[in-house]
Amino acid sequence: MSKKHVILTGDRPTGKLHIGHYVGSLKNRVALQNTGDYETFIMIADMQALTDNARDPEKIRHSLLQVALDYLAVGIDPAKSTILVQSQIPALNELTMAYLNLVSVSRLNRNPTVKTEIKQKAFGESVPAGFFIYPVSQAADITAFKADTVPVGEDQEPMLEQTREIVRSFNSIYQQDILVEPEGYFPPKGQGRIPGLDGNAKMSKSLDNAIYLGDSADDVQKKVMSMYTDPEHIHIEDPGHIEGNTVFTYLDIFADDKEHVADLKAQYQHGGLGDVKIKRYLNEVLQDKLAPIRERREHFAADEAGVYDILKQGSEHANQVAAQTLREVRHAIGIDYFG
Repeated sequence: MSKKHVILTGDRPTGKLHIGHYVGSLKNRVALQNTGDYETFIMIADMQALTDNARDPEKIRHSLLQVALDYLAVGIDPAKSTILVQSQIPALNELTMAYLNLVSVSRLNRNPTVKTEIKQKAFGESVPAGFFIYPVSQAADITAFKADTVPVGEDQEPMLEQTREIVRSFNSIYQQDILVEPEGYFPPKGQGRIPGLDGNAKMSKSLDNAIYLGDSADDVQKKVMSMYTDPEHIHIEDPGHIEGNTVFTYLDIFADDKEHVADLKAQYQHGGLGDVKIKRYLNEVLQDKLAPIRERREHFAADEAGVYDILKQGSEHANQVAAQTLREVRHAIGIDYFG
């Protein structure tokens, strides 16, 4: 029997997950888990979330449960995937310390993903040290489970390259083939990111332009009816633009009846089709997709203790795996003084 590939993926618990997360990663995780070809570790990265939320730990504590509920609601199965909490795996901290000695400050400064996020968060000269070194922490997360497959968006490739550099440095310096170089698993082209309700290029919790997996049917309808379309499409009889029209972007992603969507696009471009009608159709499509997710979420939310037990069991299993990797790393470095 061939050895299974190992997946490590996860999310920062800074709020509920939205349909952008579902399209960009959650849907793929469920599909990969169900192939049976992978040993899957899904991490709720609470320590990483604290790197820029240290003064609001309650936000992270509350969001941990929300993220877990979203995982279970979309079909992540604890019998097939190990759901773990980052802070409950002590080996990750020591691995991070070991890897920090192999990375220079100038190399961290050159990481384009970190540079972009620092700019977005407007840290200025007050970048938290924990945030600055999180690519190294991420390398610890990946290598602790010897993951060879990491599902990410294309903008995260620089993070994976930094992990690969650390792996190569460690294995070369200590002359041990212990750590595994990961490869990225990317969503199909055009499906990695969806725009926000306001037409912004990215759906985001911080921009408050998202439809959440746990939103009620009424909330979904209200959000859809407020969506950005074509600002020049003032009257129904006016020809409309579908490029940059968020409603049609969502229909392309979520609607199963592609022929009907094509007909709507043609009508809209010709003139004679109003925004309200296409929004009502999108609402029907999203309600159909989200209703079973919402129902499963409510089911699991009724037993919070059971959800925490899933996280506890997953973390205990992950702890055993990461601890074994740490023992191998200590031995390679030569700091296992007492056996």
